Parts: sequence; structure tokens; C-alpha cells
Amino acid sequence: MIAIGSDHGGYELKEFVKRHLIENGIEVKDYGVFTEDSVDYPDCARPVCKAVQSGEAERGILLCGTGIGISMAANKFKGIRAALCGDVYSAKMTAEHNNANILCLGGRVTGRELAFMIVDTWLSTPFAGGRHADRIAKIHAIENE
Repeated sequence: MIAIGSDHGGYELKEFVKRHLIENGIEVKDYGVFTEDSVDYPDCARPVCKAVQSGEAERGILLCGTGIGISMAANKFKGIRAALCGDVYSAKMTAEHNNANILCLGGRVTGRELAFMIVDTWLSTPFAGGRHADRIAKIHAIENE
């Protein structure tokens, strides 16, 4: 299951991405928001990150206006490796090398079709493991300092 959430700036693109995932047979749980009323992106990151942390969701997708704020908030949660991607190559590399468990997108800076390609690439690219797993272990060691 993919957990998805956004603030008001990412709401419209979230709805398109959610529909795209469902149309492609992927189970999605929407953690909000459900309107374009102004909200704070750290509050929107929390339920998606908690779902990924607990194992309720395999991965998560978070959106805000640029993707920057919500990715910063998401990366404060232990065990979360959130990556802001605005292109397909970055989506491939963050899945393959960083095993990112949260994908962040900017609703005001990423077009719908590009977002679909980014999401599809991120979801379909396997983690390479090996030396990359060692690097991720170092990231988690930093969290525990």
C-alpha cells in the first residue's frame, strides 16, 4: 500500500497522482488534505511518515507547493528517507541507490504527466543493495547519534 498526503499547495497534483496509482492497480491510502484550504506541511507529513514507519504502508508520496518543505519535514522522522524528485533520473537513482521510502513532489512546479513518470519510475526501480545498503546504514547511524 502507498500512503499519500499533501498540503494545500500539493492537493491538486496529489489527486491526479492518487487516481493514476489506483488506475494502475496500486492500493493507496490518502491521508489528506482534502481541500485547498491552507494548512501547514509538517502536519501533513506526519501521518504518511508514521504509516511508513509502522509498516502500515510500504512507501509514501508527499506533496507540497515545491516539495521542499514537506521533504524537510519528512526527513525528521526516524527511518524515513524522503527524496524530492523533479525528474525521472533522480527518481530512478533515489530508488536504486538510496532506497527512498518517501517520494516528494512539488505540486506547483511539476506537471501532471512528468509526475506520473517520476512516480512510475520510483515504484518500478529496485534497490541495488550492496554498497548502497552500507551507505543507508550510515544514514541511520547518524539518526541515532
